[in-house]
Amino acid sequence: MRYFIELSYNGTNYCGWQRQPHDMSVQQKIEESLATVLRKETPIVGCGRTDSGVHASQYFLHFDYPTPLPDNFMNRMNKVLPTDIAFYDLKAVADDAHTRFDASRRAYQYHIIFRKNPFHQQTKYFFPQWNKLHIDKMQEAASLLLEYSAFYTFCKSNTEVKTMNCDLMDSHWEIHPNGKGLTYHIAANRFLRGMVRLIVGMGINVGMGKLKIDTVRQALDRQERLTKSLSVPPHGLFLTEVEYPVTT
Repeated sequence: MRYFIELSYNGTNYCGWQRQPHDMSVQQKIEESLATVLRKETPIVGCGRTDSGVHASQYFLHFDYPTPLPDNFMNRMNKVLPTDIAFYDLKAVADDAHTRFDASRRAYQYHIIFRKNPFHQQTKYFFPQWNKLHIDKMQEAASLLLEYSAFYTFCKSNTEVKTMNCDLMDSHWEIHPNGKGLTYHIAANRFLRGMVRLIVGMGINVGMGKLKIDTVRQALDRQERLTKSLSVPPHGLFLTEVEYPVTT
């Protein structure tokens, strides 16, 4: 039987979701915990890859298991898992259901704060030059992206993918009610490697006056990389929502 599990994780202590030969990943930690509870090596498949230091407040994985799961399985898993990974929900699904390929929408948020906060060092990007930002220009640049379907401009180099096309459904900046920070919201059917962090960096450069919106438009029209690009640190980035068809 195939199972979907909804979970979340703080990515600070991991090299990302996917297993790596010399560093601990979220995938490896979960598979080790599954082996402890199920007493059997059980490979898992995640809904996508997150980079080193990136978090997920909503994430899904699937795995196959030949017999019914042990009683109190979820509680037992949460006891074995470290405190920075939490399982929330378990669902039996069709044998061909797939957490990665069946996802129809993914949403990310990037959190920026304007005031240094020792309690947010792992989850928000402190930006002390906030008073130089032109938020209206950042909003204009974010809205511009919705006019396009190909995003080579915001893809890390040496990325092997068949297409640079992404169906963007949302791209906007949210100003915090207290005026002490910003959150960038973006949603699409899929994302390219490093895409969100490069887009946020572009927004900051536009807001600081270091990059013109016309230059961004030209790069997207020509599907070229920006000569002045910025990839913001990973710790402010969260995968926040993954949607599936009702039939999954």
